[in-house]
Amino acid sequence: MLISQKSKEIIDSCRFCWMCRHICPIGNATGQERNTARARMLALSLVERGAEPLSGVADNVYECALCEACTKECVTGWDPVRAVREVRLELALNDETPGYINAMLDNIEKTGNVFGKTEFCPDLKAAIDKHGAKEDILFVLGKTATYKSCVNAKNAIELLEKAGLKFTVLSDEPDTGFAMSTLVGAAEETKNIMTGAAKVFSEYKTVIAYDPADARTLLRDYKEWGIDVAAQVKTFTAAVAELISDGKLSVKNSGKKYTPQDSHWLSRSLDEVEPIRDILTACGNVSEMLLNGKDTMLGGDLIMNEYMPDVMARVASDRWINAVNMDTEILVTESPDEYELLKAQKPEGVEIKTVEEVVLECL
Repeated sequence: MLISQKSKEIIDSCRFCWMCRHICPIGNATGQERNTARARMLALSLVERGAEPLSGVADNVYECALCEACTKECVTGWDPVRAVREVRLELALNDETPGYINAMLDNIEKTGNVFGKTEFCPDLKAAIDKHGAKEDILFVLGKTATYKSCVNAKNAIELLEKAGLKFTVLSDEPDTGFAMSTLVGAAEETKNIMTGAAKVFSEYKTVIAYDPADARTLLRDYKEWGIDVAAQVKTFTAAVAELISDGKLSVKNSGKKYTPQDSHWLSRSLDEVEPIRDILTACGNVSEMLLNGKDTMLGGDLIMNEYMPDVMARVASDRWINAVNMDTEILVTESPDEYELLKAQKPEGVEIKTVEEVVLECL
């Protein structure tokens, strides 16, 4: 395989190590050894040594959520996710990407999003149209929220309005490149999408990214690949916490008990864990799950849900077990992916809300 020497070292180092076996949300959901980082690296080592064709591991490479739980758990500093990303690019360059991935890539080319959607929800469209004028702040909803979580996207716009912010929301919002980066890694096509988006975003002083996945892409991937965004980029959660701290959002403490579902994109990739807790402390009381902050466990991924819906349902159900065992009353999400998939598996006796929903209720 034409992957970096670093990834080859990761594969060789991880293939016989069991250190992170217990922490993989996909492996825990399926109960299959093939879905652990260790087994995936072992399979890739067979490809590297010519004992297995690259096409033979293609499906397995896409059974990884890229959530970095394995990387975080490794005390010796190896990063299996890096190797997975590079092999996804290798598959694409060799025209061996699985058909269900190619279908999503075709959707991106035709419609600008992996889901193949072209129409906004009417209420969201009306909310977006209100903010067509050019302001200093650009609010980036992201493709997932726009097409898969439109009620929450509308609520997020409403919350920023309540704070008195003047901001722009683009009806023809450019794709950040997150989906392409997820599916094929650092391909030329991915960088072209990111470069085009960066030009648009650089026309504003501040960019607030609603979706943690997009925030991670803008704040990490762009920098790693030398793509410059002149604007200051903020996560939505951090922006809301700042608005509360500055008194632009005046909240009343409800006394309710809230449990944060940390997004791994924020907690592990961006080292952001405090803003959601600052928000929930202002609105009520924080009750933690055992696995929180950088130790958070995935609650679901809507891109993977396109080709592994049964597994994503089990991943969400597993996270609910964690929550219920810690007497969670209201689970609060940062990610539209996790909100939608966790909501679909919600057990009786608990509630699930988004950050913006909690704040709106406390105003």
